[in-house]
Amino acid sequence: MSIWSRIADALSALTQGEGLGAVFDKLRTPPERTVGFAIAVIALGAKMAKADGHVTKDEVTAFREVFHIPRAEEAGAAKVFNLARQDVAGFDTYATRIKVMFGDEMQALYDLMEGLFHIAMADGEYHPKEDDFLHQVADIFGLNEREFRGMRARFVPDAVPDPHDVLGIAPDASYDEARAAWRALVRETHPDRLIARGVPEEAVKIAEKRMIAINQAWDEISMKPH
Repeated sequence: MSIWSRIADALSALTQGEGLGAVFDKLRTPPERTVGFAIAVIALGAKMAKADGHVTKDEVTAFREVFHIPRAEEAGAAKVFNLARQDVAGFDTYATRIKVMFGDEMQALYDLMEGLFHIAMADGEYHPKEDDFLHQVADIFGLNEREFRGMRARFVPDAVPDPHDVLGIAPDASYDEARAAWRALVRETHPDRLIARGVPEEAVKIAEKRMIAINQAWDEISMKPH
């Protein structure tokens, strides 16, 4: 059974009245874990796309950039999109269940947030309502303000990145602390680590922006006198 068929089956269970918690509880282990991540992006992405009042073709295209859809699977993917448009729960309910599913595995939640930012910026604009939506989801996931600002700066052109925010360290962090944070983030952003966390291979490409930002932040900090 393809990933799209498994996703469609899970979303069908939601639309047919099976509890959201019960469905997500079934998605805790591979290969269902990968399906769970995809459902999270679909569900939250669909609701976020409506946050600014309309869904554009660019946002649909952005989703296809994150999840490559083979021609043979287009029918199954279309079914998923149609099911995702049904308002089976509020976004905060989805976000809360996703948090429960991943628990303290924050890197998986960072991966998901990056997917949402990618979709939000697909039409070239970052609407205030999209910012509010993503801020609320980040709060539910447990991201702190510095982490949210750093992530937003990687995706929103007008948001000037603070290198300390990008590395998740305090402004007065030492050179050694900055280097340790940079090395840890590089390790966590390795494709093998992402796939091991249940991130679909197609979504790993989003991490390229993260790696660029991480290295740029370290370059900026390391060039300063210390």
